[in-house]
Amino acid sequence: MFDHVVFGVSDCAASKAFFLKALEPLGIAVVQEGQHGIELSSDGKVSLCMFQTEESPAHLHLAFAAESRQQVEAFYRAALDAGGNDNGAPGLRPHYHANYYAAFVISPDGHNIEVVCHKPEA
Repeated sequence: MFDHVVFGVSDCAASKAFFLKALEPLGIAVVQEGQHGIELSSDGKVSLCMFQTEESPAHLHLAFAAESRQQVEAFYRAALDAGGNDNGAPGLRPHYHANYYAAFVISPDGHNIEVVCHKPEA
């Protein structure tokens, strides 16, 4: 749905480490890194870009699509291992729809990071 998302972080190195570890189960890696920040992607087309800022960044809710419920669970474990804080363990969220399986973690800057699978259980 989006081409890229750009947002500020208070500690670029810490955020890079968090997002790389947390999103590794989705195949996300660094595409480019330089004076304008860090660009992450899994397909080289859609990217997540972050840059160092002294401003207090507004909190974001970023939701990433997973291919399976196992990817959601792997994200959750990896994100907690990377220093994220639990904001909703993997599970169904039927108030969204019957197959909405998601997990939520708060990033080092307080951003709500979600990974969701919309597919029924295999």
